[in-house]
Order: sequence, then C-alpha cells, then structure tokens
Amino acid sequence: MKIRKFVACNLLILLAAGVSAQAAEMTKLNARAGSKMRMEGTSNIHDWQVEATLIGGFIEVGPNFPLEPGQSVSPGKIEARGDTFIMIRSLKSLEKDGKPYSDKMDEVMYGKLKVEDSPRITYHLDELTLKEAAKSKDAPYVCEAKGQLAVAGVTNQITMPVNVLPLGDKKLKISGTTTVKMTDFKIEPPAPKIALGMIKTGDEVKLIFDWMVGPRTQPAASASK
Repeated sequence: MKIRKFVACNLLILLAAGVSAQAAEMTKLNARAGSKMRMEGTSNIHDWQVEATLIGGFIEVGPNFPLEPGQSVSPGKIEARGDTFIMIRSLKSLEKDGKPYSDKMDEVMYGKLKVEDSPRITYHLDELTLKEAAKSKDAPYVCEAKGQLAVAGVTNQITMPVNVLPLGDKKLKISGTTTVKMTDFKIEPPAPKIALGMIKTGDEVKLIFDWMVGPRTQPAASASK
C-alpha cells in the first residue's frame, strides 16, 4: 500500500511538472493600443460602415509561433489560444471619409445586437494553422484561424484567413477579413422606416480587423534610496 501511494504521488508530481513546463513555454500577449475593428454592409439606400478602435483580450502562443520578424516556422498547426472582445457600444457609424455618421443608426445597431443582454462581441481562438511563411522580414505569416464567434447571444464557429505580422520585441499585428450573415446569429437585418420609405439592409456583413498585441508593460522599478 505504501509503495502504491509512493508511485501515485510521484506520478502526480511528474504530471504537475509537465503541465508547469508546458505553461512556461507559452508566451502571453495582451491587447495594445492601435487596434481597429470595422464592419461593412449594404442597404438599398447606400453602403454603410461602423468602427471600433479598441479590441480587448489576449493570446497565448507556443515556441512554434512566429514572434519575431523573419523567424523560421514550418507550415502546419501553431500552438496558440486566445480570447478577444469588442464592446458593442464602442462601435460607431461613419461616413466614407471617416466622419461620424448617425447616432440614430448607432442606437438601431445596438438594439439589433442586443447590447443590454450581450454587451460584447467575443471570439475564442480554437486552432491556428500556418499556411505560408513570411517571404521577407517585413511580410506577414499567412494563417488560417478557426474559432467561436459570439454575437447577440448566439455562437457560431467560423474559419477565416489571418495574417500575423511580427513588429519586433514580441509585438504583433494580427489582421483578418471575413464575411458573416446577420441571420446566422438570429439578427434580423435592420429595416428602419424613413420619410421616403424604408431602408432595407443586406444580410451579409464584412468584418475587417487589425489587432495589436504585445507583452504586458512592466512597471519601472523604483529608484533605490
């Protein structure tokens, strides 16, 4: 009985050590300033666009993830996991020239996205695969991301192309574009009435994002007396 307990205890210690070693190999990168999320859609009146300039969250990456410009990485699955989010009320409608468009449109959008019940749009990264290594130190690594996108209380799995551009010092610019349908998230495309009739919004929405991440900034050490 003592031998069994001894063996079991040692197995637990080895297992814990293995988990700790694996965790130690992961590098955590947090969201940084400079990010942008853009949604583009259509209507029978004109095309529309909304933007948010803050994408929160983090990503944890393994040793086979390209953290530095020109890093040699073989195509295939890359060890990475992460969670990102956008606060719905940070999305604002814009003119094509970037000027604010309409507070009324914003309120219609917030209502359709069920902001009171689901104040965030979230994305959980399940799998990342490197499709093409960077062709130069200034070029991105071309990847395919699979994950769970949650909008208005509905979660769907999506697959999308993603570019990873190392900027140096473990800072990254992660960019992607994909198209989703509002109805896939049980959102009825807005059709607000106006003086001259009704605006009918298209079902498809293009999502475009640039997500900036990097190591958490360490506070400066206090000067010794």
